[in-house]
Amino acid sequence: MAESRAMVKIGADIGGTFTDVVLETPERRHSTKLLTTYDAPERALLDGVALLLGEAGIAPGDVELIVHGTTLATNALIERRGAATALLTTEGFRDVLDLGTESRFDQYDIAMEKPAPLVPRALRIGVPERIAADGAVLLPLDEAAVRAAAAGFRARGIQSVAIAFLHSYANPAHEQAAARILAEEMPGASLSLSSEVSPEMREYERFSTTVANAYVQPLVDHYLRRLDDKLAELGFACPFYLMLSSGGLTTVDTAARFPVRLVESGPAGGAIFAAKIARERGIDRMVALDVGGTTAKICLIDEGRPQTSQGFEVARVHRFRKGSGLPLRIPVVEMVEIGAGGGSIAALDAAGRLQVGPHSAGSEPGPAAYGRGGTRPTVTDADITLGRIDPDAFAGGKVRLDTGAAAGALAGLGAFGADAATLAIGVSEIVDEAMASAARVHAVEQGLTLEDRTLIAFGGCAPLHAARIAEKLGVREVIIPRNAGVGSAVGFLHAPISYELARSLPQTLDRIDFAAVNAMLDEMAASADALVAQGAGGRARSETRSCLARYVGQGYEIPVPLPARRLGEGDEAEILAAFERAYRDQYGGVTIAWPVEILTWRVSVQTRETEPVRLAQTAASRTVDPAGYREVIDPASGTAERFGLFRREALRPGDRFAGPALVIERETTSVVSPAFDGAIDGHGYIVLTRRMPNEEMPR
Repeated sequence: MAESRAMVKIGADIGGTFTDVVLETPERRHSTKLLTTYDAPERALLDGVALLLGEAGIAPGDVELIVHGTTLATNALIERRGAATALLTTEGFRDVLDLGTESRFDQYDIAMEKPAPLVPRALRIGVPERIAADGAVLLPLDEAAVRAAAAGFRARGIQSVAIAFLHSYANPAHEQAAARILAEEMPGASLSLSSEVSPEMREYERFSTTVANAYVQPLVDHYLRRLDDKLAELGFACPFYLMLSSGGLTTVDTAARFPVRLVESGPAGGAIFAAKIARERGIDRMVALDVGGTTAKICLIDEGRPQTSQGFEVARVHRFRKGSGLPLRIPVVEMVEIGAGGGSIAALDAAGRLQVGPHSAGSEPGPAAYGRGGTRPTVTDADITLGRIDPDAFAGGKVRLDTGAAAGALAGLGAFGADAATLAIGVSEIVDEAMASAARVHAVEQGLTLEDRTLIAFGGCAPLHAARIAEKLGVREVIIPRNAGVGSAVGFLHAPISYELARSLPQTLDRIDFAAVNAMLDEMAASADALVAQGAGGRARSETRSCLARYVGQGYEIPVPLPARRLGEGDEAEILAAFERAYRDQYGGVTIAWPVEILTWRVSVQTRETEPVRLAQTAASRTVDPAGYREVIDPASGTAERFGLFRREALRPGDRFAGPALVIERETTSVVSPAFDGAIDGHGYIVLTRRMPNEEMPR
């Protein structure tokens, strides 16, 4: 029977290995995973949409909302396959992209290599002009030089130009004038202005962000327009939104204009998904673990909200080490990302030691067990060899797995004379420790702890490894939600339409020019609201304001909340108090009687959340027995144990079961290690509780 046509929504997340598609109706949520099609990413997405529409008995015209997140921009930056891009900048500053901040991410490596700029030096052209830090014009723009640069760009076949002048955040007039000239001289070329992409202080981060935007803009714009047209051809007439790295949604037009803000769109959807579950279960402190086929993402969630940041690094060249990538100054959900996932490749290093990742087999050729030409062993091959994955039910039975190929690839490592099972244990332990270590470091960097947090696991690979990672972290509770394997795509459907703007206007707290600050904040609020209104329709919207402040002389700032209204005389004390609270939370204390300066101001506008949070109700408890058993090797003990088998769709709220066990579902398998027991809460989520030593599950 066809389902209700009201509030039918589709979320689609294109990842490095799988494309996840979710169709949600008031009665039910349908989902599927397909291997990502690299040559045409939209093909797997549209195939997944068609499959779910047929399964639910719904026509394209009945869908009311489509939300999409994609790794297209990220992959283009990592793989260096963006458009032919040039940089037009202030004369004398063409080498900012090479100089960076002059910091070294590895102090003791004399052969250290920094990431190469996206634009080679020959295509970075300086023109005479100069704006002062206060916005005053010191040297007018040489328009003839801009036209000469445009002629050179045309001759070299440049498709996209980044325009980034010194101090343009204070006065964008020269960038705007240069853009008008380039539009005349280079019709059809994409133009990215730093005063629009990232109007903030620090020229290296601003230049890098603007160049990255220009580098991926033609590719992303073409992809989004192509997908939008195909959806219309198929009969979809609903709004089509893109997920932003900040955790909000935006329109196709805005995403095509600022594609750099899509860089972490998939992981941001996962953070929204985890935050919703934290609110539903009333959890104040949570650590979210999102593990797919290529990467693992770890995010801390406090009081139902993921942590956020104003900066991110992409395309790190030194095993995901901080400082070794290209900095992007964009609003993002704060998280750490490492090369650990189901497709992460196991190999021996130069010293003959076993290592896992960061390189991934992806979907093409994929793990050896996929039978698509892959021969190198991966984490998925190890999970199969350990007995965790049913080879006949992987990805809902759409991908048949070759267990012999998985074991053969592991044995082919030839390490230590070990057999495939022993090597599978090693691979699993190494990747689990890598994820646990990343979580520890991330928590320490934030001045936070993990032991008192609940771990939520989602993504196709996380439920397989979450219990063991929780053991390593000392975490006592693990939650595996419904549709964990497609969690990011589910998160897309619960994100607000939003947009955030940031602009630098340095002010010391004791001498704020309130007229200038209010004029700028009001303009920013109007701009952000206009962008949100494109997709919000008549929905109510809310506004938040904040700033980045520091003690005078310090190198970096911290975020400080501001009242969402015009500021005036007397607000200095309120801002100072908010700064000292934030500073104390970050560093444990404050500096006495030292002036405070505000460098950057931020305004965010978003649609208000109207969906009520339904808290999980405790259901009557009953113990259920497994439908069968399977021998599974437990990496903690290194021995095969008898794991109970449960089908997730057969479990009901209130059901309880003892570990060790496997809970099998369409998109993933949840491993309940011998140290945990499981239960199903009122939302249908699996809740794993770690047993204390010598404690048995109560009957």
